[in-house]
Amino acid sequence: MRTAKIARKTNETAIEVSVDLDGTGTHTMATGIGFFDHMLDQLARHSLIDMAVRADGDLHIDFHHTAEDVGIALGQAVQKALGDKKGIRRYASCDLAMDGTLTRVALDVSGRPFLVWKVAFSAPKIGEMDTELFREFFQAFAINAGITLHVENAYFDNNHHLAETCFKAVARALRDALEIDPRAANAIPSTKGTL
Repeated sequence: MRTAKIARKTNETAIEVSVDLDGTGTHTMATGIGFFDHMLDQLARHSLIDMAVRADGDLHIDFHHTAEDVGIALGQAVQKALGDKKGIRRYASCDLAMDGTLTRVALDVSGRPFLVWKVAFSAPKIGEMDTELFREFFQAFAINAGITLHVENAYFDNNHHLAETCFKAVARALRDALEIDPRAANAIPSTKGTL
């Protein structure tokens, strides 16, 4: 079973996350940030990773700590659920279109965390959420999941679609990369023999 639960408590947030990498995209999100919950819903639904995220954060200050700490905990849960990464496809990419928006994602479940973020929003907020926090979330997620993640927007027609294509494209790439390859189900996909 490729499942994991993570509980993370600091002076700023209390986060509980559970994942099942072989799920159907079932999800429950409760971060206290409506638009963030909507994006996390997309991440679960399109990756087919079952996810439960509960966050109590210092939202009276701002949303930064909550967005970042959810990324940390979710990344740690994915990393834990992957175990030795035996049988995964490892690499994946997705070009995702949504109306007048196109976003590209490529990732490598390499154990070498890195984020390339070529996304520029034209508005400071979507709903109540600061658009700069999407990068913070994906940075925390990539570092703690141990993945190399590239996210690049080619063009967009509005900021809501831009954010949504980022989450959906990451989700679709994760779905492909974390899937067990039936042709190499017992092999670690690296010439080093470890990831």
